Amino acid sequence: MAQLVFFSGTMDCGKSTLALQTDHNHASRGRAGLVFTQHDRAGSSVLSSRLGLTAPAIEVDADFDFRACVVEHLSAGRRLDYVICDEAQFYTPEQVDQLAEVVDDLGIDVFAFGITTDFRTRLFPGSARLVELADRVEVLQVASLCWCGQRATHQARTVDGVIVREGEQVVVGDVGEGTVAYEVLCRNHHRRGVTAVAAQREHQSPQPLPFDADPTGAGS
Repeated sequence: MAQLVFFSGTMDCGKSTLALQTDHNHASRGRAGLVFTQHDRAGSSVLSSRLGLTAPAIEVDADFDFRACVVEHLSAGRRLDYVICDEAQFYTPEQVDQLAEVVDDLGIDVFAFGITTDFRTRLFPGSARLVELADRVEVLQVASLCWCGQRATHQARTVDGVIVREGEQVVVGDVGEGTVAYEVLCRNHHRRGVTAVAAQREHQSPQPLPFDADPTGAGS
């Protein structure tokens, strides 16, 4: 039976790489698929990974109808066995419902890949709906790491290296690039707002000594 599977993880844990690999694995066995994405780091209508791999993709916007697209594809006499959906956190709940219909009504596998929570630690609406509807939710086992070495569990948005906690839910950016950037942190450092830049500054700033140091000895 066809399934709706949601592969979830933080930024920088290899979601897009796995999406590309999944597409390759199925296509190499003679299965026919479509690839969808939204707000990819490489631009419109492309699925890319930080390893440099890319594949053409159909760009999704807020008005896109997955079921209608798939029905049109099938009505043209083309075969379709599976669908790859990257950056699925940006999809609307209604679009996730459409993906479930593609699975249940049309018998086509859907493999969705995305982040669960945003920089405010709140669920993306698309991811929340995927968790509610998916036949299976898989947490990616390749761990992103916080600057402290612990497993990263949260996304942080930074402006000039300083964490921000308010603003639009979707602002396109990438890990460590640009004035507005993203960084993965463990819960502790996300809660405290300690980014890699902040930690480095703190480490490099002069540390107070536990006693009064007077190199002239005048205070003796």
